[in-house]
Amino acid sequence: MTSGKTRTRRRPTEIAAQDRALLEAQGYRQVTLRGGRVCAVKGFVFTTALLVGIDPFGYSLRYCYEHAHEAEAALAEWDGTGHAGGPWIKCKGAGVELLNPSLSC
Repeated sequence: MTSGKTRTRRRPTEIAAQDRALLEAQGYRQVTLRGGRVCAVKGFVFTTALLVGIDPFGYSLRYCYEHAHEAEAALAEWDGTGHAGGPWIKCKGAGVELLNPSLSC
């Protein structure tokens, strides 16, 4: 039950050491905050992803890159607003599936 007040979800200002260690043990690299959201790079079968909004249930968005160094560079340069940079191929998430408009044939 709630008291009638709207609860807002606070964005983290830092990542606890135990949370970072858990993510790194699961294969996440460059775990960091961008725009108040936990982000990291992780290898998938055919791509490397820049994951945005990581929480105990999964993540909000996934930017798929052909090469790991591209995803790592994009995360390092990105401030968390708008779309991540670099040559991402596709952005996926709940209700989101975008092809990178700068890579049109």
